[in-house]
Amino acid sequence: MADLTLALNGEYFDAIRDGSKTEEYRLRTDYWNKRLVCRSYDWIVLTRGYPSREDASRRLVLPWRGYVTKALTHPHFGPDEVQVFAIDVSGQPQ
Repeated sequence: MADLTLALNGEYFDAIRDGSKTEEYRLRTDYWNKRLVCRSYDWIVLTRGYPSREDASRRLVLPWRGYVTKALTHPHFGPDEVQVFAIDVSGQPQ
């Protein structure tokens, strides 16, 4: 099976690495529907920006635990409530 790779802003990557953030959000758009709905992955690879392949300090590999859909307001998405995929990133790094 494939891995799902997500590039993250530094603050979100650091929060996931430290264990204080357990979900990563992606808007419910056609783009993310194609990548998440009815799909399964072995691993989720989270990167801090776009590191080189050799830079393991900016990469987390977690077991794929799926997602749920939610409605939420978040400063990153603007002031209105939006529908998102909340991807579970609570696993232990490999």
